[in-house]
Amino acid sequence: MKNSRTSRVAFRKNRHARRRQTDVTRQFANDGDVSENLASTERLSGKGELTRKRTVKLPAIEGGVDNSGNANDAWRGQVLHAHGLDSFVRDEFGQITRCAIRQVLHDVATDQRHPVSAGDWVHVQGRNEEAAICFIEPRRSALSRSSRGRRHTLVANVDQLFIVGSAAQPDLKPGLIDRMLVAADSAGIRPVICINKIDLIDPAELLPLAGVYARMGYPVILCSSVTGYGLSRLKIELDGQVTAVVGQSGVGKSSLLNRLEPALELPVSDVSRDNEKGRHTTTAARLLPHSYNGSFVDTPGVRQFQLWETVPAEVPSAFRDLRPLANHCRYPDCSHSHESGCAVKDAVADGLLDTRRWESCCYLAAGSEEGRE
Repeated sequence: MKNSRTSRVAFRKNRHARRRQTDVTRQFANDGDVSENLASTERLSGKGELTRKRTVKLPAIEGGVDNSGNANDAWRGQVLHAHGLDSFVRDEFGQITRCAIRQVLHDVATDQRHPVSAGDWVHVQGRNEEAAICFIEPRRSALSRSSRGRRHTLVANVDQLFIVGSAAQPDLKPGLIDRMLVAADSAGIRPVICINKIDLIDPAELLPLAGVYARMGYPVILCSSVTGYGLSRLKIELDGQVTAVVGQSGVGKSSLLNRLEPALELPVSDVSRDNEKGRHTTTAARLLPHSYNGSFVDTPGVRQFQLWETVPAEVPSAFRDLRPLANHCRYPDCSHSHESGCAVKDAVADGLLDTRRWESCCYLAAGSEEGRE
């Protein structure tokens, strides 16, 4: 790319003070005639939430020149860790630079809670203390959830998702797994279900639940970070992939990564004895290269996982086991909860569909926050 490019971008409404002076009467009472200091014209705009679109110049990558003919020092890298106002970006040579984020990226009209996430490919202007992210490339995939009405992107540009649950301490939460499966399928990310801490129970107890997911085509791996059981299967899944590891706190995500890649030495902590819930030791998502020709993305434990932009009518189509049955319902807009002639309810009554999965679909369609810690 030899020359800089331009793009038309919509921005949020400017956060400036009110331009129109509203205390003229008070000023006249105090200072006399102030008409000569008032603006003679006033600009009105009917654009509502947005100001006019602006043309933004996208810098060229190293080796190019800008419009003035000066050498350009922009370079491309991947975000390893984004926290607060700073991000750590690795370039093609493996050098890691701490970068600020240009204010223009915060002002762009978007539904994102934060403009940058771990895994993003970005363009950076400058080096060392003056480095600043000035452009974010389009994401090929992103795992997102809803957070206070905005989109919270946990990780970006990943190939697969390890959904980690624990057999005990804390208890397994199938409802949370269902939500993450829907989010992964919607984002085009391959999900892999990992049930950790099987050394605490009889693994046979997990076979019915594992069988339900396996029949739908989801890989299910029973493992233990203590005994090492199942780690060889996890290593096979990791080969050549960028893998995000998600799950509630305390399920052993960081412990599993330490067993798979001992050089990481990620901090871990025990589950609380009072409520058997995990303590948050991972505070932000981090992209961590591993020795299996790929990378991990270690994410903080989630307390809840509300799907982003999920219409209730679309929920059944996101469940692999409900999707073929829903086509045979009497009503095309069947909610599968109370209607007569519902093929999904008939399948549940006949034992052809897992009851828990049907209930999970109904909860999700109703907007329930099942999956909270």
